[in-house]
Amino acid sequence: MYICAMLQNWKTGLVFLFLSGLILLFIVAPLAGMFLKTSGVQYLDTLADVEVRRSIRLTLFSSLAGVMVFGLAAIPLAYVLARKDFPGKGLVNGLVDLPVVIPHSAAGIAILGVVSRGTLIGQAGDVAGIQFVGGIAGIVIAMAFVSIPFLINAARDGFESVPEKLEKAALNLGASPWRVFFTVSLPLAKRQVLTGLTMMWARGLSEFGAVVIIAYHPMVTPVLIWERFTSFGLSYARPVAAVFVLVCLIIFVAMRLLAKQRIHKRH
Repeated sequence: MYICAMLQNWKTGLVFLFLSGLILLFIVAPLAGMFLKTSGVQYLDTLADVEVRRSIRLTLFSSLAGVMVFGLAAIPLAYVLARKDFPGKGLVNGLVDLPVVIPHSAAGIAILGVVSRGTLIGQAGDVAGIQFVGGIAGIVIAMAFVSIPFLINAARDGFESVPEKLEKAALNLGASPWRVFFTVSLPLAKRQVLTGLTMMWARGLSEFGAVVIIAYHPMVTPVLIWERFTSFGLSYARPVAAVFVLVCLIIFVAMRLLAKQRIHKRH
């Protein structure tokens, strides 16, 4: 019996190992092919391209701005969904996930119907000197719209993991709800909230469908990659894609390392 159990465990482990390796290959192979097919000269020429550098800066800034404006404002909603029961809560949770489900070109059309010049928001933007259609503000909104569910869901899970008895104890000791939130709930859920913020930022960087409808120009990098591919072909688009992926990967890894260092320092 013992030998049969070991044999069965060995077979299971082998199947899991094979499937895991297959999935990793599925993820790594296309990226590795893109990097390897891009020569060193192409990397240097792409990095020296003013249009590429400008698009990367715009993409990084726009996604980060979306996180700072819309992401931080969404954290209270995540807390309410984690702590409160109210009529229609299931509907609200469904609405939160809707930007992930709908085609992003449809998301761009929907946003355009809200921020175009003939709408109240568009007219208010014109008065304030903010251009949504064909402007950076529109890019920020498009990126935030498709990426905000990642933050809300992660932050909601984080707040749900915080024991309610700790919050009630702080309230019983005389702390205000605001103080309880900022000194108990948010610090204990900080890891999931930071993960959500990071995922929202990363998802915004890759957005194409909604952005290209709101603002073809100025070009963010995903739009620039598509424009070069349709205009000049794969050999012109691949170096831009490779450089952009490397830049995002470096920043993402650096953020992860910094987060780990902070956790280790606290412990």
